[in-house]
Amino acid sequence: MSETIAALATAYGIGSVSIVRLSGKDALSISLKLLKLSNLEPRYAKLAKIYSLDDEILDEGIVIYFKAPASFTGEDIVEFQTHGGVMVSERILNELVRAGARLAMPGEFSKRAFLNGKMDLAKAEAMQGLITSKSEIAAKILTRQMQGDLSKFVGEIRSEVVKTLAFVETMIDYADDDLPTNLLEQTKQMLLKNSEKLERIATLSEQRRGLIDGFKIAIVGKPNVGKSSILNSFLAYERAIVSDEAGTTRDRIEENFKIGSHLVRIIDTAGIRKDAGRIEQIGINYSISAINEADIILAVFDGSNPSDEQDKEIIRLVSNSNKKAFFILNKSDLAFKFDIELEGAIKISAKTDTSVVLKELESYLKTQDTDEIMLSSNRQILSCKEASEALRRAFLRLNEDELEIFAYELNSAIKALSSITKPFERSEILDEMFSHFCLGK
Repeated sequence: MSETIAALATAYGIGSVSIVRLSGKDALSISLKLLKLSNLEPRYAKLAKIYSLDDEILDEGIVIYFKAPASFTGEDIVEFQTHGGVMVSERILNELVRAGARLAMPGEFSKRAFLNGKMDLAKAEAMQGLITSKSEIAAKILTRQMQGDLSKFVGEIRSEVVKTLAFVETMIDYADDDLPTNLLEQTKQMLLKNSEKLERIATLSEQRRGLIDGFKIAIVGKPNVGKSSILNSFLAYERAIVSDEAGTTRDRIEENFKIGSHLVRIIDTAGIRKDAGRIEQIGINYSISAINEADIILAVFDGSNPSDEQDKEIIRLVSNSNKKAFFILNKSDLAFKFDIELEGAIKISAKTDTSVVLKELESYLKTQDTDEIMLSSNRQILSCKEASEALRRAFLRLNEDELEIFAYELNSAIKALSSITKPFERSEILDEMFSHFCLGK
């Protein structure tokens, strides 16, 4: 990381302000070449003219110097806050490169911050997620991670496991000594408690991934029950073709919109029926796939007709999916003839009003909101599961007095936890061992 890097820190394009950021050991000296100044006071916003190396004035803006290690990357950083626009920022970047910097790679500023100990992996992932978040609740969850809630949760578990590993590795060298009974019981309780905590946060995060990524809602049903009409009503424009002809929707249609503070992705699927042609069957397969992918299912039935085998098949598919499902009886403006009792079914007419469905969805989505710590990526979820399983295996090995294998499983748990926050170093074991020596020894 000896090179000094430069990049545009604001969105590319037209705006009132552009920020060009420079980071590295030569950040200050390179910047001074463009400012025609002898020095910059750290953390002091200075209005200055910005020149090319050929003494042509490029712009006038605010320049701020962040002296290492008190900066985002832990290195010297200089920020040029210039007038917005493509050409101004590009010309400044070009001059910084001419003066000795190089253009940064994507994510390189954050990578340097991680390598210099300014943030851990959990915070880095939360920061990226916060930038791309599309709902209020996602922003709240990721902001908590930015403040270190997840790092603290993982760090406390990791600290307990490292402490146990340090003690056990010492005991392995003195195999003739038995583990104290009270310590043995405390260790077993620690293993089970932390395994359950990790399993719980992984399960909660899996169930509520929609809070961050946006919930997927699949509209399913046989042909001509009004699925596309419901979609069009939700979106308030004619997104899907509506026709009395069966098989009009042959491919799945996906759109994003907001319900309350939640971003959702709604999927209108082809009608499910057994006598479909080859092309239509592909669409039906997409429908079944959508059921498996969705967080929420809207199962739509024609309330003006008696049920048939296709309706029963849809009920079976939805019931077997173990997903949150809403049963909707459409065409309530006509005489009611549907003869299957569906608990909690919502009666609507998609032609006139679907607001009751949206209200039910919003009420359900509110129940999914949580103030608990959540994992923001599949990688974090997998790591928590791996750590939980390793701690449970360690518990079994400890019951059988297999200390070497017990230590191996503790190492596996630490490795999995470290992939969420920061790499594990063996020096942590030594620190724990020697921390119990007398002061001055």
